[in-house]
Parts: sequence; structure tokens; C-alpha cells
Amino acid sequence: MSAPPPGLSLGHVVVMGGSVAGLLTAQVFSRHAERVTVLERDHYEDAGDAEDTPEPRSGVPQSRHTHVLLTSGMNALDELLPGLVSELKEAGAPCPAVPADLGVWQAGQWLSRRNPSAPIMTPSRPFLEQRIRRRVLADARIEVRTATEVTGFLGRPDHITGVVIRGRGAEHHGRQELAADLVVDATGRTSRTPQWLADLGGSPPDEDLAETGRAYATGVFQAEDPPENLKGFYIVPDAGQPFGAIILPTEGDRWMVTLSGPRDDAPPTDPAGFVDFLDRLPHTAPHKWISTAHPVGRPVGYRHTANRRRRYDRMGRARTGLLVVGDALCALNPVYGQGLSVAALNAIVLTRALAGERPPSLHALQRAILRSSRDAWDVATGVDSTMPGAVGNAVRTGPANRLLMRYLDRVRDRAPGDPVMCAANRDVLFLLAPPRTLLTSPQVLRRSLLSPVVPTPRDLPTP
Repeated sequence: MSAPPPGLSLGHVVVMGGSVAGLLTAQVFSRHAERVTVLERDHYEDAGDAEDTPEPRSGVPQSRHTHVLLTSGMNALDELLPGLVSELKEAGAPCPAVPADLGVWQAGQWLSRRNPSAPIMTPSRPFLEQRIRRRVLADARIEVRTATEVTGFLGRPDHITGVVIRGRGAEHHGRQELAADLVVDATGRTSRTPQWLADLGGSPPDEDLAETGRAYATGVFQAEDPPENLKGFYIVPDAGQPFGAIILPTEGDRWMVTLSGPRDDAPPTDPAGFVDFLDRLPHTAPHKWISTAHPVGRPVGYRHTANRRRRYDRMGRARTGLLVVGDALCALNPVYGQGLSVAALNAIVLTRALAGERPPSLHALQRAILRSSRDAWDVATGVDSTMPGAVGNAVRTGPANRLLMRYLDRVRDRAPGDPVMCAANRDVLFLLAPPRTLLTSPQVLRRSLLSPVVPTPRDLPTP
């Protein structure tokens, strides 16, 4: 076993949650701790060969829905686990370019497929998680305990010293205590850390919230390739057109179809009604194509789409023993496909912060992790703030915001037919550039304010 690098040195790190955010965080801390224990409520069912087909896990509600690794997430994942992106491709994970390979409908137009493109990766969640898990758990310093539930913290609100756990299932019972030098919460948007801090006599963190009430449903289909050599569709909803669709290939020659709508007009989950819902989209092509496809199982719905950011960075510089990552810290509307990429970006910033000669404080680490999700937060809440019925203290209102939204509408309107505007807008959405670049780039400013909209054909875009 190689010696740990200089910087922070810990004895025992406990990571609550064994999904993507928890696994990547465990991998980072394994370089700075004597041992890392990952606690996971579910069983892992893929102990066999790499060719096994992983199944969705009950503890990951999102595992039956469409997932995307944005370009930024692919880059981050390859830095954290070198060679994994190539392994995923070789195992069958599709890697379409956007917009070259997708029919992207935005602002009442198709984006030109001749605009500059960048890759995304579209594996199913179980497929991706299985391969990350096998790479991470190959490290002898990382132990995983499945079917294990955390029920509370040990210590004080400002100094967490471990967790209280219990086994799940008939063969398990009883309360146990597990001491740790650091506890990491990677349990997702249903995190109970605010309540557990309150149970110790502390206060829960402040929260930023932007909620539109949007709902979505996902169905899996087997189908011939779409027309015009397309590899899928992305129908972008907006304030005037509330229905969206993300239709992407995944491994095993299947197509993941996710449809979204407002709170009072959610996609149905019966197979026939689900397909009929595509007829509400602003273009007929996705409906015509999926109408000829064969459904695999029944569609699954989901309604937890709030953007929620818990401000653990404001809870005091002296707090020790607890770090919060992933959706437990900053949960984004899943419709925008940012969650996996943000989890990888959290782990990247953690890696870099821990690499210095001088150990950072936990307060500094928490702030750095929150900053790594800021661009995704700004994108998701910026779009959701324009949706009818948006509520919450993070919804952007007022004259200045209305002026900003009018400007961003001009950017969006020009993206379909202008390659410069398309690349700038896409890089923000793919978390390759911060949203402020749409305001600070002289080229983008000039084209947004002075150039006319270049219309694209109503027919499906050709390569």
C-alpha cells in the first residue's frame, strides 16, 4: 500500500451512502485516511462478472430514469478514475455529440446540427454505478457495509464523532455505534442530517429553494434508429412551452424516454398514455418515432424536482467531524441532467483541496464543494425561475432579473442558427463555462444585441 500524499491525514472516515457521490468521495479520502467505511442501506447485487446486467436499486429512485454525464462530468470522472470513460464506451455506453447527433428543439426551432458539438455519455444509472463501484471498492482501504442504516450522529452539533447504525433485514437487529474522525453525508436529497443535528441540540442549516412542481416519467423502449441518423431528441421546455422530452440511447440497444410537464399536467405512467403524451410536444417527430417502438416494462414517474441547497457553509468555522456532498448538499432539478456531473465535480474540488501541503479546514472544504456546484445551481434555478408557479426563496424576481431574462432569451433565440451562440450556450449548460460568460464575452454580447435570429428549417435537422 502506497504512503498517503502530504496534506490532511485522517484515521477513520465514514461515508454515509454508497451511490455515485459517496463512492467518489470515498475514493478521494482513501488517499488521506487509514481506512474508509462506506455505509449503504441497500444490498449490492452485482458480485459476479463484469458482464452482469445491473438492476435498478430501490434505494436510488432515480436509477430507473434517464441519466447523462455532461462533458464536464466525463472529464472529471476520467481524472478521478483514469480509463473509466474508455471502459464505459467499450462496454456499450453511448456517447453522442450535441447538437451533431441529437434533434435539439429550443426556442421554437431545431438547433443546427452543423453547430460546434461536444460529447455527452448516456449510460443507465445502474450500469454506470456498477463500474464506478468496482473500481472504487478495489482499494483495500475502502470497506463497504451494505444493508446498514444510519439512524443518528454521535458527538455534539459542532463536533461529530461518529454515527449510530443498525442492520436492515430480519437477520439484523440492535443499535451499534461507529466512531469516526470524519463523517461524510452522501445520502442524497432525502438526507436526514438536518434532523440529526437538531436531535443533538443544534440548528439545521439554512436552505435555498426553487420549486416549480414539475413532474416527469421515464419509459424504456426498443426501437429502430430515429430518422435522419439522429441518436435521440432533446425538447427543451420553457415558460411558454411547458412540455419537455429527453430521448437518449443507452447500453443494450435500448432507448430511455423521459417526458416532463407542469405540476398539474404530469406525464402518465400507463404505456399507452405515456406514448400519447409525446403528441403534446411542439414537434411531431418524437411522437411519430416512439409510436412505432416496443415498450420495455411500464413507465415510472417522479415528482421530487425541487432545487434545494443546504447552507452548511454558514454553520460555523469551528465545526468539525462532518462534511456534506452531492445531493445532500445541493439537489438540482433532475430534468436538467446535472446531478452525476456535479457529484464528480464535487470530488474533483475535494481532491485538489486535499492535495496541498497545508491541511484545509472542514469549513474551507465545505465551501469549496458548494462552490463546485454553483454553476449548475445558477443554470437550474435560472431556468426554473421563469416557469409558471415557481416558488421559493431562490426564485429570481424583480426588475433586474426580468432584464437579465430578456437578455438570456436573446441568447437562446440565436443559439439554433448561430454556431458561436450555440457553443457559448452549450458550454454553460454542460458546466464547461460559468453562466457569467454569456454576459462577459464581447462576441456573445455583440451577437445577442446586434445580430438577427437566423431561422432553421422546420423539418428535422440534417447532419
